[in-house]
Amino acid sequence: MNTIKQIIAVTLLNLRNLPKRLGSSVVAVVGVGAVVLVFAAVLSMAAGLEKTMMATGSDDTAVIMRSGSTSELNSGLSNEQTLIVANAPGVLKDGDSAIMSAEFYVITDVKKRSSGTDANVPFRGVQQGAFAVRDNVRISEGRMFEPGKNEIVVGRAAQSEFVGLNVGETIRFGQTEWAIVGSFDAGGSVSESELWTDIRVLQSAYRRGNSFQSIRVKLESPESIETLRETLDADPRIDPDVMSERDYYSSQSQGLVQFIKLIGYPLTILMAVGAIFGALNSMYSSVSVRGKEIATLRALGFGPAAVLFSTVIESVLLALTGGVLGGLIAFAVFNGFQVSTLNGASFSQVVFNFAVTPELLIQGLKAALIIGVVGGLFPAVRAARLPVAQALREL
Repeated sequence: MNTIKQIIAVTLLNLRNLPKRLGSSVVAVVGVGAVVLVFAAVLSMAAGLEKTMMATGSDDTAVIMRSGSTSELNSGLSNEQTLIVANAPGVLKDGDSAIMSAEFYVITDVKKRSSGTDANVPFRGVQQGAFAVRDNVRISEGRMFEPGKNEIVVGRAAQSEFVGLNVGETIRFGQTEWAIVGSFDAGGSVSESELWTDIRVLQSAYRRGNSFQSIRVKLESPESIETLRETLDADPRIDPDVMSERDYYSSQSQGLVQFIKLIGYPLTILMAVGAIFGALNSMYSSVSVRGKEIATLRALGFGPAAVLFSTVIESVLLALTGGVLGGLIAFAVFNGFQVSTLNGASFSQVVFNFAVTPELLIQGLKAALIIGVVGGLFPAVRAARLPVAQALREL
């Protein structure tokens, strides 16, 4: 009998005898499943945040801020500078008018539904071109705010995450009351975490004069950003940072995503070490219980390689079973779970959904495979080296 047939035969025998070792096998499966569950749950936060931020970004939209600004909060632009941008080459025009929106936002306190505590929510003043610049934004309930009035439209995610943002309600920020006249959908992007109003009204309410923090412009093409950047860099009246909207939001999420991964990977490694010990214990127990069986197989002509590989295969199958179960539970419980977190770059809340992606599940199964191989290798070597006469004598 060749080695491959021997491995198949011994592996099938091992699997048929699993009910006799149910306790130790379940421990191994649960241990690996817990590793994959925690791994997928923690890193799905990072994946969900990245997905939300990237859904906001567009390569044919440029964000212009003051040079050196890390976010809109510490940027500042004058009305004259917005006119310079509007007339710059590379900006898409609708007739004679640039498709653009000069904007600024403040941070305001709104209570979270989940905890009742105050959270920082972005309150953005926009021009009428805001919807033309952002192709994915649509009014989903109610209507658009009217220029010159204390009216707000709220993002769908903010509406579901925070208290008092239903259409038809009135909310007070400082000394000013605002009527909520509509809500908007933005394709799951970070814009859905914001409140929008007419920029002139917001400037007046917060005594910001005629200042802006950022300008969003629609580009003639993604390549036009270089023309726009070169033109503005050469103009002494403005000192801008020009980047695509996609690059801007990617930079905004980078710090928080890295922080989540910094927690997620070491935690997974620590749990994986524990799972490996669980697998080792399970497989050593299996070898110990099957000592006489292994010796008999060896006496019948089954080689050490068949015993070694069949033991490793058993360990890997148990680990993969745990990995699949852990991944399925993570997907069922966490995928699409909505939360909000503080984005350190903007000091405001970002509402996003956990995303248990296929890539995360594949990484989890790879971790389970490694645990299975390492956890089964040493017991397998012991089983393969077990002297036949000694094993028969001891059992």
